[in-house]
Amino acid sequence: MTDAWPFDDAPNTACITTRFVLEDGAPILLVTHDEGDGGWQFLCGSTNNPDDGRVIGLDCALTLDLGLAELADLPLGWKAWRDSPDHEWDRCANDV
Repeated sequence: MTDAWPFDDAPNTACITTRFVLEDGAPILLVTHDEGDGGWQFLCGSTNNPDDGRVIGLDCALTLDLGLAELADLPLGWKAWRDSPDHEWDRCANDV
């Protein structure tokens, strides 16, 4: 993990990911910073099934992918995505 904490939210902030990211090592390819509750979602883009959801701490998400630090300034109501961990993040306002 980086020396300086990059997020405004605390390291123990609860976030959503998928079992594929947490248990199978799938890459995080979609990140949302929810407008309503300020929640973070770190997703692989392969499932929308609520049964596949898992709760982790923000610090755990950053440990899984240090590149997430680049998204610490993602505004509320925005999303970021990439084709693979080797690609740059694209960003836009989340229309959903």
